[in-house]
Amino acid sequence: MRQRLSSEPDRYRGRRRVPTPPRSRYAAVVTTAFVGAGIVALGASALPDAKDVSPSVLDELKQASVTSQDAAARAENADRASRDDDRSKDSAEPEVWLLPLQGYDFNSPYGMRWGKLHTGVDLVAGEGTPYVAIHDGLVTKAGWFGGYGNAVIVQHADGSEAIYGHSSSVSVKEGQQIKAGDQLGLVGQTGHAYGTHLHLEIHVKGQPVDPVPFLQDRGVDIKLQVEAIFNEVAAS
Repeated sequence: MRQRLSSEPDRYRGRRRVPTPPRSRYAAVVTTAFVGAGIVALGASALPDAKDVSPSVLDELKQASVTSQDAAARAENADRASRDDDRSKDSAEPEVWLLPLQGYDFNSPYGMRWGKLHTGVDLVAGEGTPYVAIHDGLVTKAGWFGGYGNAVIVQHADGSEAIYGHSSSVSVKEGQQIKAGDQLGLVGQTGHAYGTHLHLEIHVKGQPVDPVPFLQDRGVDIKLQVEAIFNEVAAS
């Protein structure tokens, strides 16, 4: 080996030499790099590539999702309809029967009078006193009706009819649907009447019946001017 002379320039002066790592450390670094690359490759191979998924499978998944949403919507709508139906049943009003007048004198009951059948009851009240429907129904007659004078006939859902006679005027028209308590006319003495009063008749299957027991069965005592059913409904 030739010895460097002191007069020769030092080629390495001003440079920093990076020390070579020990063989054991170099081996560890290389090994770690390979292992890490293997893990990444393994993980990538475990994940499915979207473009490798069959289009039919994607369509089936989409259809299953839509079907599930439709079923949930139908179930919700059915449940809502059931709740609405329950509320409708709970809110349905019971049948209401009322007195046709307030503050009258009960006169001339149903029965024989002067050798003839008096087919209703007379409720004496002042001229022009409003009277109302005793029950829901359809107005089948509103106007002049022979000996009844100005009259209103209302047919109820159960087939019975109520005739209100001797009115000074009527407030409804034929074909009109009315509710219990709706005004039908004013008390008068038209037709074959003696004094101002409301003549009330009830017909069942086309035949007159005594209004007193008929209305009592429905919670109305026309003789005592009591509306039991109406009072219960109003208090509830």
